[in-house]
Amino acid sequence: MNSELIVDVRPSQISIALLEDKRLVELNEEGREENFSVGNIYLGKVKKIMPGLNAAFVDVGYEKDAFLHYLDLGYNFNTLNSFIRQVQSDRKKIPAMSRAKQLPEIEKNGTLSEVIKTGQEIVVQITKEPISTKGPRLTTEISIAGRFLVLIPFADKVSVSQKIKTDEERIRLKQLIQSIKPKGFGVIVRTVAEDKKVAELDNELKILVKRWEETLAKIQKTQGTTLISEELGRTVGIIRDLFNSNFKHIHVNDKTVFNEVQDYVELIAPDRKDIVKFYNDSIPIFDHFGITKQILGTMGKTVSFRSGAYLIIEHTEAMHVIDVNSGNRSKAGNGQESNALEVNLAAADEIARQLRLRDMGGIIVVDFIDMHEGSNRQKLYDRMRSNLEDDRAKHNILPLSKFGLMQMTRQRVRPEIDIDIEETCPTCYGTGKAMPSVLFTDQLEGKIEYLSNKLKVKSFTLYIHPFVDAFISKGVPSQKMKWKLKYGMGCKIFPSQKLGFLQYKFYDKKGEEIDLQEEKEKISSKKK
Repeated sequence: MNSELIVDVRPSQISIALLEDKRLVELNEEGREENFSVGNIYLGKVKKIMPGLNAAFVDVGYEKDAFLHYLDLGYNFNTLNSFIRQVQSDRKKIPAMSRAKQLPEIEKNGTLSEVIKTGQEIVVQITKEPISTKGPRLTTEISIAGRFLVLIPFADKVSVSQKIKTDEERIRLKQLIQSIKPKGFGVIVRTVAEDKKVAELDNELKILVKRWEETLAKIQKTQGTTLISEELGRTVGIIRDLFNSNFKHIHVNDKTVFNEVQDYVELIAPDRKDIVKFYNDSIPIFDHFGITKQILGTMGKTVSFRSGAYLIIEHTEAMHVIDVNSGNRSKAGNGQESNALEVNLAAADEIARQLRLRDMGGIIVVDFIDMHEGSNRQKLYDRMRSNLEDDRAKHNILPLSKFGLMQMTRQRVRPEIDIDIEETCPTCYGTGKAMPSVLFTDQLEGKIEYLSNKLKVKSFTLYIHPFVDAFISKGVPSQKMKWKLKYGMGCKIFPSQKLGFLQYKFYDKKGEEIDLQEEKEKISSKKK
């Protein structure tokens, strides 16, 4: 399996797509001004304790106070809290972790009000993004993630990923880490550490310890609610979690992010830094790699997957519901049970992809086509479990119920990706009336003339639908070439799959959109 990461950096948004054998399996989108905050460490202030919930609300700078449950304190909260008070009391010297006094663990069934007080400052880490009306979720069991290892201050224990199957390798890694880790730290060995040499693991361990020391230095110098350690940028964070020998290329269309990604890949895999490629073509990067088409075909309410069969995906506040339909699919000579099994197995493949692609979390219920044979129901259950083995999110799947429903839970740490693929008609804006399409190229030329001659913008890019681009590119000389000769070579025209048939967008040389679409305003004024 070949994996590729495509990073589309735009003025207002960064989109990151993971392809496996050219097929889109994960998509991450976030605004340039937004930050993916899971993993960030804050010095927070306890605002309110809720005895009935055995939890507290903590101010970490968000509009909604963050939620901290007693079970998320971690057994070594007393040790951490005492050490942080030492750090804050001495503004000149940071105490050594190896000399930190190990205090008794907190009680498993204790109450939060016995451990922390209102107004107290505590060090917390975000484990779940703010979702809907809820603030972020917190833990005080601090962890600092690397590519091979996760460092946990005060845990003083080494754990090895269960996905490393061989006992010999698990024992080797555990003994190796125990021999090199500093006193006062616990370590989780990640799956990708399998077969790695001691030098690589020791180097990363030193980097993680240094990050913790930098966090302590910031705590020492700050007061009040503040961010004291920020997780890696979203792009680099994804590479850290996903990077393996299957990665063939990482394509980035922004020079700054390209340099950032290349520096990180050179750090973790110096011999493979050449897989990071700078994309410098004017055709949108997602169009070039066929991602736009895949997004439009898979992110709607209805998703087709094989021979007329399709899924209907509904979302509620409490759960996600997926209905499997065979559609008009029929196969002569096969019985109903055989057809149902075939459709259900194909649906299981697509559902596993949709869970990762949309990052669906919480409770998920799938209504498969009814099957009566127990062996077929077991095959479907085994297929779904196998499909989700590579899913990084924690999940739990139950066998089919007697009603043919499969229930599962999947870890949710951030809001689900929701892309509205339905478009308002860019030509009539819902009125049902439009100018003759044969005049569209004349309209475009009028826009270009206005931009070039009236506004004196000599360098700009026009994006249009691929069909329109094909139409103006035919002939010798083509209409596109005539426009370039008439208005200057600074007039660049490219196709974009994101646009509707008669839709167009102008951009200046800085990549900022130039709004010349006054048709919508004209139609709105007519309605009034």
